[in-house]
Amino acid sequence: MRAVVFAYHNMGRLGIQKLLQEGFEIPLVFTHEDDPGESVWFGSVSALCRALAIEHATPADPASPEWMTRLESIRPDIMFSFYYRSMLPERIIAMPPYGAYNLHGSLLPAYRGRCPVNWVIINGERHTGVTLHAMTLKPDAGPIVGQRRVEIGPDDTAFTLFGRLEQAAGILLDELLPGMRAGKIPLTPQDLSRGSYFGGRRPEDGRISWSKTAQEIYNLIRGVTRPYPGAFFHCGKRQIIIWRAAHDAFEGPGPGVIFFQGGVPRIGTSQGSIVPLEVELERTVITGSELETFFRNHEGEVVS
Repeated sequence: MRAVVFAYHNMGRLGIQKLLQEGFEIPLVFTHEDDPGESVWFGSVSALCRALAIEHATPADPASPEWMTRLESIRPDIMFSFYYRSMLPERIIAMPPYGAYNLHGSLLPAYRGRCPVNWVIINGERHTGVTLHAMTLKPDAGPIVGQRRVEIGPDDTAFTLFGRLEQAAGILLDELLPGMRAGKIPLTPQDLSRGSYFGGRRPEDGRISWSKTAQEIYNLIRGVTRPYPGAFFHCGKRQIIIWRAAHDAFEGPGPGVIFFQGGVPRIGTSQGSIVPLEVELERTVITGSELETFFRNHEGEVVS
């Protein structure tokens, strides 16, 4: 079975490898050029394709006349999208007779849309998962082929969770691809009224609102910590990123107020307090005694 693949990120590499293991022929892969403004911490689909001698391309528009002609010449039986960042138009997804399928990093219909791994941590969810579904013109809305659930620990970050989602995706593809290669593709419609949709996130969305609870702020910190841009606040005119923190029930003088309890620096919230463990200011990361000294020098100040 010939599969044209749209792929990016570690999930894209995983999907290609699983398809080849199952005996799919991959005549063409579409991927993306890396964004020079983004911290690229994941593997390269282009590099994998070069290593495997698979034709690959990075067009701005895979539905351009040039690439539509190329796709028509390939006559793919099926298509897959593994973390490809662009929506595909109907003229592409309607092409293969066995359909076009997308791997999404949530348990659909929950967390349709962008950045699901970050959003589930930020929102304090206790489980998520991966879903393979048929592509439609509406994002992440097509019938479900299969899913696999992943538990979220209280101290998981988006990075650690993503690693377990990769493992779950590998298991899911191992389960589903043999049947799909034989043309047996079960489809269960989604009930979108029981789901949710979230948009993309920008670095400025990491600003901490100290009027929220300590638990909510802690979730934001772990949801956008490395390799993502990080949660931040301002102490005076200086921006400070919190890379690691703890939280507890100690009540401070007020939201955003720096105070000490038991010799430990804390920042007050609407309920409980945040204990910074690793912060960055002016491109310098500080921890331990250096961090304690910094906050001691600002004790009683209100951050924003």
